Formats: sequence, structure tokens, C-alpha cells
Amino acid sequence: MNYALITGASKGIGKSIAQALAAKGNNLLLVSRSEETLKELSTFITQHYKVKTDYLAIDLATADAAERVYNWHTGKGYTINILVNNAGYGLWGKFDSLSIESQNEMLQLNVLTLIQLTHKLLPDLKKHPRAYILNVASTAAYQAVPTLSLYAASKSFVLLFTRGIRLELKDTNVSVSCLCPGPTATDFVERAGMSEYIRKKSDTFSMTADAVAKIGVIGMYKGKPEIIPGLLNKIIVIVTALVPKFITEKIATDLYKK
Repeated sequence: MNYALITGASKGIGKSIAQALAAKGNNLLLVSRSEETLKELSTFITQHYKVKTDYLAIDLATADAAERVYNWHTGKGYTINILVNNAGYGLWGKFDSLSIESQNEMLQLNVLTLIQLTHKLLPDLKKHPRAYILNVASTAAYQAVPTLSLYAASKSFVLLFTRGIRLELKDTNVSVSCLCPGPTATDFVERAGMSEYIRKKSDTFSMTADAVAKIGVIGMYKGKPEIIPGLLNKIIVIVTALVPKFITEKIATDLYKK
């Protein structure tokens, strides 16, 4: 019996992806920090979608998180044919004003745990007739974003890493895609410590997490390399690639200035 493993599954885009996959009949392994929230979601999905679920409450920003997730799923005998690396967050502020400890923790989650979990699960994914990896980045991956410098850099890494291993795996059964949402109605702004002014601007252009997840899951099954939900986000990414960097960086500076 196959399962989809989803990190950061207790809320936001991860929660919505979990439900979108369950709606397609996938059994789920839900991984996140909040045990109470995971338990509630697991019970709801099991009852509503009639699929099997299990969950692991763990802080994925710790150095041994991927090892612990891998040991948990293999110890229970689960087989995984879908890996969704969704867990991640941002920190708002100038690089030298934020503690290096907090930024290291963010990079551990956004980059290192994602890499390590992917590396550990790839041998298992290759055993299936068809398997999928969906990494969640951001439209921030396409440009520098002052006051979110490391966050944007981490998402750029996720995007380029995804495209790289996608080509490495092109002759295998494993399809690798990157979901790059723009502003989404989650707790990202609050978790990053952004101002109320930025939150209001973000809300103006935000998509719902359910809409992003639906597009992401459809794109994953179609084997798309990059999935950018929403016409406005697609236009922004195209414009970012065409205009001089100093222009987009000036816009980002004005938008996210602290």
C-alpha cells in the first residue's frame, strides 16, 4: 500500500495539498510540528476521504529530522510513492539584524532537511512504477528580495535543485516538480514577523491555499518542471526575467522595506 508523505502538513499549503491528494485516493503520512493539529487533520481526512493516514509530530528544523522521519516510516513498513517537501518559512529583516542562529534554523528547514529527506527517500521512490517529488518554493525564487534575502535565496536553491535532479532522473520513473506560489492566504506573513502594512498589501493579491494546492497537485501529476499558480504570478515571473534586475530589486525593496 502506497502513501504520500507531506512535510509541513498541519496548515496552509501543506494541509491543502494533503486534502487534494486524499481527494485523489492517496493514503497520507502527515509530518509537522503540531501533534494536536496533525491528529485532528488525520482524523478528518480518514473520515472524509476514506483513505489511510498516519502522522509524525517533529520539528523539521533540527539537524536529524530527515533521519528520524525516514526511520519512522520504514519502522512502520510504509511505502512512499509521493514526497511533498512543503515545510518552510521566512524571516523578515535585514540580514545583520537577525540572529544567525534563527537564520541557520530557517535554512536547515528550507534547504537541508528537504535535501536530506529527498536523498533518503529516492531509493524507495525508484522502486515504484511511477513516483513523484513535489518541492514547494516561491515566486521569491526568481529574484533577490531585500529583508527576505536568505528566504528568497533558499527558495531559489529549491527551484534550481529541483530542476537539476529532475534532469538527473529523467530516464527513471520519478517525476520531480517545483511549486512556486506567490502571496497565499496562510500564516507566512505572521510567521516571518512582517508588519500589518505588508500583510494588508499581501492580502490584496493572495490566492487561497486550496487553489494553490489544487494547481500544484495537477501540475505534479502532469510532470511539469515548474508550477506557478495564478495568471498574475506567471506574469510577474516573466517580467522579472525580462527587465533589468535593479528594477525588480527596487520594487521588492519598496514592497518589503522595514
